[in-house]
Amino acid sequence: MTLPLAILDLALSAAPWLLLGLGLAGLIKALLDETRLKRWMGGRGLGSVARAAVIGAPLPLCSCGAIPTALALHRSGADRGPTTAFLIGTPGIGVDSLAITYALLGPFMALARAVSAVLTAIATGLLVGRTRGADAPPPASACDTGGCHSGCGDKGSSGLAPAPLSHRLGAGLRYAFTDILDDISRWLLVGLVVAGALIALVPPQQLAGLGSGPAAMLVMAVIGIPMYLCATAATPIAAGLLLAGVSPGTVLVFLVAAPVTSLATLGVFRREMGDRALVAYLAGILVSVLALGLGVDALADWWQLEISRQVEQVQELLPGWLEALALIVLLGLAVKPLRRGLAARLARPSARKA
Repeated sequence: MTLPLAILDLALSAAPWLLLGLGLAGLIKALLDETRLKRWMGGRGLGSVARAAVIGAPLPLCSCGAIPTALALHRSGADRGPTTAFLIGTPGIGVDSLAITYALLGPFMALARAVSAVLTAIATGLLVGRTRGADAPPPASACDTGGCHSGCGDKGSSGLAPAPLSHRLGAGLRYAFTDILDDISRWLLVGLVVAGALIALVPPQQLAGLGSGPAAMLVMAVIGIPMYLCATAATPIAAGLLLAGVSPGTVLVFLVAAPVTSLATLGVFRREMGDRALVAYLAGILVSVLALGLGVDALADWWQLEISRQVEQVQELLPGWLEALALIVLLGLAVKPLRRGLAARLARPSARKA
C-alpha cells in the first residue's frame, strides 16, 4: 500500500466516528453544570478521587484545555487529589477520542484505553493527595500556558448555564465543531501522516521485534509524557504502531501517556502544588501506564486476541459512501475558509426572513 492510500484509508475509517464523537462532545459541553461538578469533586479520599476521574473522562477538553477548569475547581475548594484525577482523566479519554479509538483500534483497545485512563487518574490522584505542604502561589492566569484554547476565556460551561436549553445546545455544538476541531485538526493530520508512514513504509517485523516488553513501554512513556498530543490525534499514530507489529500493551502506554499531560501541564502543576506533588504526579503516571501496559499484553495473549481482525470488523460496519461523505463534511468543517463560507450561506436565508 502506498503512503497516500494508507493515509486516505485511515481518514475514511475515522471520519464518521470522529463526527459522532464531536457531536457527543458538544452535547456534554452544553449540559455540563459547573456548580454540580464542584460539589461532586468535594472531599478527600478514594471516593472523591474516583468521582473526579470518572466525571472528567468524557469531557471534551485536551491536556492544556483541562488546566483552567482543574485549577478553578482546586481554588474553589477541591482537594489536590481529586484535582489531579480530573486533570489526568479529562484529556486521557473523551467521547471524541473513544469513538475514533473504536474505529481504528477495535473494541478491546477502546475499552482498555478508557479503563486505563481512569485507573491512571485515580492512582495518581491518590498519590498526589498524600503529599503535604503549602501550595505554591497560583499563576497569574491558567490560560497563559499556550498550546490550545479549549476551555479558556469565557467559553466555560458557567457562561452557558443561564441560557435556554436550545441556545446551550447550539453553543455546545459550535464549540465542538469549531474550538475542539481547530485544536485537534492540525495534530490529527500529523497523526494520520505518521500512521500512514508506519503502515506503508515500515516492515512489520522491524517494529514487532522492538515493540513489546517493559523496555519498549518505558520508552513510549518517556516519549509520551512531555509531549503535547491530544487523545484524538494520538489514535492514528497508535493504529499505525499496532498494525506495524507493536504489542497492544506498548501501544496502550503511548495512548495513555501522551494525552494525559504535557510540558505546559507540568509547569502549571508545579507552580500550583509544588515540587513534591509534581514528583508524585510523574511517578503515578509512569508506574500506572507501565503496569497497565503489561496487564493488557498479558490479557491479549491469554485470550489470544486478534486486534487487527477486530479493526476490520468495525470498519466493515459502515458503507464506503458514508465514510466518504463524513470525510467531506469533516474537511469542510476543519478548513476555516470553507467553514466560514458555509456559515455565511446558512446565515443569508435567516437574515432575509428577519
